[in-house]
Amino acid sequence: MKKLILLFAVIFTVTISAQLKYQNGMKKAFSHWEKGEMVKASQLFERIMKAEPKKWKPAYYAATIEILGSFGLKDEAILKAKLTKAQEFLDVAKSNSENNPEILITQALLNTGYIAFDGQKYGMTLSGKNAQLYAKALVIAPNNPRVIMSNAEWNMGAAKFFGKSTKPYCDEIKKAIKLGKEEKIEEEFYPKFMESRALEVLKQCEK
Repeated sequence: MKKLILLFAVIFTVTISAQLKYQNGMKKAFSHWEKGEMVKASQLFERIMKAEPKKWKPAYYAATIEILGSFGLKDEAILKAKLTKAQEFLDVAKSNSENNPEILITQALLNTGYIAFDGQKYGMTLSGKNAQLYAKALVIAPNNPRVIMSNAEWNMGAAKFFGKSTKPYCDEIKKAIKLGKEEKIEEEFYPKFMESRALEVLKQCEK
């Protein structure tokens, strides 16, 4: 009995130690991100991903940083390298959390990175895929403020491209902001709604 108790104690201690290491690592990665140290943040998320192969969030955040860093690039080779790396991270996240709406909309954002770089080259093949991704995410999580916001932004971008008004999507942004304020996230390190950014997008929408 004593050996059994000791065994459980050892397992419990190891588990707690691993969890604390994961939590501290994630907090440090977010700290780098907040300071604008994107390379350090991405590299740390990647290391955590490899140390915790069953968790989806480290890979998700590593992918997100690479995707955000692709916007505004002028060199297609660099763009492809960043988005290929991001896709590898997203694939890891998907393998650990199937049909996750947060991952679905991030996949759409990755596709948008290509489209923003060269709409003529990538728009035809990826625009339809994005529509499917957003539709799927909305079915899974119809009241997720990030899903609603991302879909509205995508539709705004399409409207601007075709010279149409973006005002029809303002109500969706307002809905996302309302839901974002009401949302209670209990899961550690779960993506949060960026209200300040949503308010800026709303101003653009209402112009």
